[in-house]
Amino acid sequence: MSQFFNNVEPNIIDDEMVQKAIEEKCPEDLGDIARGENINFKAVTELHLSFRSILQIDNLWPLENLTKLQLDNNVIEKIEGLESLVHLVWLDLSFNNIEVIEGLDTLVKLQDLSLFSNRISKFEHMDTLQELQIFSIGKNNLTVLEDVVYLRRLKSLRTLNLSGNPFCSEEHYMLFVVAHLPSLVYLDFKLVRGSTVRFLHSLTGKSGNSILQSLCFVNIPALGAGSLQNSGSQKHTTAFVEYLNGSLLFDSLYAEDREAAKLASLPGVEDLLQAYPSWFVLVTGNLYNYGLEEYEKREAEVSKFYKRLHEILAVNQQESRRIISDFENRNQRRLDDLYQARSGDIAESKRAQGKEDIRQLWDALMTLEALVSNDLEELLQDFKSSIDVIASTFIENIQGIYPFHSIQCRDLENQHHEKLMEITITILEKLDQYEFEENLPDDLQKLLTDKDTIVDAINTSHSIRLRKIDKRESDMLCNTYQW
Repeated sequence: MSQFFNNVEPNIIDDEMVQKAIEEKCPEDLGDIARGENINFKAVTELHLSFRSILQIDNLWPLENLTKLQLDNNVIEKIEGLESLVHLVWLDLSFNNIEVIEGLDTLVKLQDLSLFSNRISKFEHMDTLQELQIFSIGKNNLTVLEDVVYLRRLKSLRTLNLSGNPFCSEEHYMLFVVAHLPSLVYLDFKLVRGSTVRFLHSLTGKSGNSILQSLCFVNIPALGAGSLQNSGSQKHTTAFVEYLNGSLLFDSLYAEDREAAKLASLPGVEDLLQAYPSWFVLVTGNLYNYGLEEYEKREAEVSKFYKRLHEILAVNQQESRRIISDFENRNQRRLDDLYQARSGDIAESKRAQGKEDIRQLWDALMTLEALVSNDLEELLQDFKSSIDVIASTFIENIQGIYPFHSIQCRDLENQHHEKLMEITITILEKLDQYEFEENLPDDLQKLLTDKDTIVDAINTSHSIRLRKIDKRESDMLCNTYQW
């Protein structure tokens, strides 16, 4: 966004700018100290200097305990003036005009670095950043894909964003990056699965024949179509939607909630508790059905993959047998001719034909191997792409796009909580004013002794139920990632 500052006078970081930034967003532990005449700079741990037309980094040396520095969306051209910030953990220099990675040598504790949207064309001067875990350098001028190998020296790197650079358009971009950085967990905002790492790593620096060779060790019949199928009782587990059919999830929300059972005897709460489960079960039932549909898609894709795999290998084997059989027939005739030959010239001619035939056999079999390797590589790439789409769509829907789980289950619980709290507080007020005439059980009367007690109890129960809903979603996502 640095282009937005073309008509703005560039600035250099000075004491006045730093003091103003601290006053605008002062850490709570500083209190009035940062608003007085003298600022205790050593107490400042975070500094936000975004959108301030900064051209040059300077005058930050007093902030020696800074752990987080935000300098994004400025017009900075050079990384400098950071030598004294040895405790820095998080640094954002995105959306600037930086051309060279430099000036970071002393930042040995840095864990998160963003240089997104600058003018950098080379990885360099990062050897000391051994604690760096997250690195964003997308939308720069990186053109040489082989330069990515430099990042192997960053032993702690787990999350990397390179999207938007020129070399990202190369055919084997992802293959190259993941194969040379096998410790990556996320690349360009996407999870790198372990199977992908092993697959891509096996292809890098080797001929395509390695794919065929690796498949030769696979027990194909055991992994054939239908390999994901389970008995009916296990299907929902394979579909990652276990505990969502019927009232299983809802029942688990109240399994350990004693207060809910006590409050059920309050006027109005019983009707509330009868309406809530029917809606909740409807929502989870919809998600359950959706999960089964997605399971069938995955199952179909796997079956399609193994069917095509068998076809490729069967055609290859059939053609190989034909070529070898033709060679054997010709060779047998040639041996017969040699046996009957009465001339040395004829025998020599037959031997020469045999050598040429063997060479042609070699060429034919090697051509077949190359063809089947190409077919298998294309099959694996297509399979991976299809599975990525199916899995990512399922994950996105679970996380909130699909209109009934991530949002509605929590909404239902929140609405129920609000109504329950409203009914309880109303009755509590009536009890205080002696306007409530109905007799309440002893255990419920103890719960209603004061407002704080009942509010804490209801909020605790609400928090437990929300955590169980979150846990169910988290398990679904984790199982999908693992698959």
